[in-house]
Amino acid sequence: MDTFAFIIHPIDPKRDISRKFPLLGRIASEWHIKKLSPFFPPVYISEINGIVSKSSGKEIKGWFVACPLTPEHILELPEKTVYRKIIETGRLAEKLGAKILGLGAFTSVAGDAGITVARELDIPVTTGDSYTVAIAVQAVREAARIMEIPLSAATAAVVGATGAIGQVCAEMLAGDVATIYLVGRRMDALEALRDKLVACRAGQGRATTIHISTSLDVLKEAQLILTVTSATHAVVEPEHLQPGSVVCDVARPRDVSRRVAAARDDILVIDGGMVDVPGLVDFHFNFGFPPRKAYACMAETMALALEGRFEDYTLGKHITCTQVEEITAIAEKHGFRLSGFRSFERAVTTEMIERVRQKARLYQP
Repeated sequence: MDTFAFIIHPIDPKRDISRKFPLLGRIASEWHIKKLSPFFPPVYISEINGIVSKSSGKEIKGWFVACPLTPEHILELPEKTVYRKIIETGRLAEKLGAKILGLGAFTSVAGDAGITVARELDIPVTTGDSYTVAIAVQAVREAARIMEIPLSAATAAVVGATGAIGQVCAEMLAGDVATIYLVGRRMDALEALRDKLVACRAGQGRATTIHISTSLDVLKEAQLILTVTSATHAVVEPEHLQPGSVVCDVARPRDVSRRVAAARDDILVIDGGMVDVPGLVDFHFNFGFPPRKAYACMAETMALALEGRFEDYTLGKHITCTQVEEITAIAEKHGFRLSGFRSFERAVTTEMIERVRQKARLYQP
């Protein structure tokens, strides 16, 4: 049986530690967990089984393994220390028998985004970012449809537009909408991305209006927002959004503040990247999703294993639309699909969507 492994790590330290070690989660404070976790070894989490290809009937087996670092550790510790911890976790995956390794959450953006990790391991590595892009863009398009926002006349925004995922999401969404705002921290990087997209749109004979900004205030202009930063705290607040808008939050930790859910009943916030997994998959671990559903980055690793593509796939800071299209075809062939929407750990129902639409009509000028 072909195999894979996927690295996870604590995003919300106390909550996530409790999912594997309930007693430790109860007695240890978040401060202690953050202070001590860099000294922990990699952790075996669970075996994953029951994934079966829709097209071939092939079954694969996998494992969750955990790197003990939090997002703050990954961003703030010396790069060599972070690499060492991720590589040690990858070697645990090798010992378990994995034939390909996926890097989850902040382990996928550390340093050179998987290149060094792949070089040091004996098995191929992917960040899963290509399929994350595909599912994020599909989610925005589907949310626009159910919110009755015509794509071709819409204004969109991508927050974190100059990151590896953000750039390709911006490129794909720019082909759908009338106007797009690219939001990031560095104006020079935003200018370079804008120039690239303008040239691309001109070559395709489409004149999408493209704006750039380092301020989140421009989100008030957008009906469709995809946010995918590497921030360690929420960046999108209620005052940034217009009534009736859709926000697809791909980032973990979340980019969208919980204040949005509490204060804005006229906004549809959806979690980006949730995928239906083919077969009767059992993860033997609660990572926060309903049964038989996974993050798109996890699904990329699974799909490559089902396809027998045991090679480095999505690595580094540059992702191409060709990669996104290829992994989408592979994943759909084996039965992976965009799943139903969730918002802050809750399923989004048709009743919720209708309430958002009604409130938006009340609040719109």
